[in-house]
Amino acid sequence: MRIVAAIPARLDSTRLPKKLLREICGKTLIVRTYEATVNSNLFDDVLVITNSHEIVSELENNKVKYIFDDANYQTGTDRIAGVASKIEADIIINVQGDEPFINSNTIESILNTLKHDKENNIKIVSVMTPIKDDQELKNPNNVKVFTDVSNNAIYFSRHSIPFKIDLNISKAHKHVGIYAFRKKSLIEFAKLNVGELESSEKIEALRLIENDIKIKMINSNDTFIGIDTEEDIQKAIKIFCEKGNL
Repeated sequence: MRIVAAIPARLDSTRLPKKLLREICGKTLIVRTYEATVNSNLFDDVLVITNSHEIVSELENNKVKYIFDDANYQTGTDRIAGVASKIEADIIINVQGDEPFINSNTIESILNTLKHDKENNIKIVSVMTPIKDDQELKNPNNVKVFTDVSNNAIYFSRHSIPFKIDLNISKAHKHVGIYAFRKKSLIEFAKLNVGELESSEKIEALRLIENDIKIKMINSNDTFIGIDTEEDIQKAIKIFCEKGNL
């Protein structure tokens, strides 16, 4: 089973312009993410998928493997799906380009879920983590996910639903944007139309839900650190520089 990590990388982020080229203790965010993914030793190959010539220049300067595709895509998953046929893999994992702190335990759990599925009934696996407080629940940047008794996703939302009287009895979890696809399923994803739910929530996983495609969710208690704001960049700099991760 050949497993490849694909890192979608675009430059036109809105909340933090050109964030993938922001420097973190001597290396850019995209290079930090690539190196962390390679150093996890979980993948047979790691590729960055980008439409940016500026990012390509940075990747080439740092000997990072990449695929250039100048087509416009709505989401990172679409970007990977657009070139999936060119990737030699059985399983392709979407690793976010703005998450330089790879959680190897969680990725191993994802891979084990697929490896133990001998009949290939599970096509897509993603990750959720418990919501700890009301602030996390109400933050629209945190996508909430709800599952059935088999841990298949029922719905994703940016809103603080379902209705709760007490946080302790709420079943909401935060969705972590790591997806593992069997290659065929990722190619099929590229053919799906964007539906009303995805258009409303701006969450690509809803495209699968709307097309009756199951997403197996695994629960993780790891801490996930994404880079979305200037404050996040400063936190990442502090972590890397203080630990000497240069």
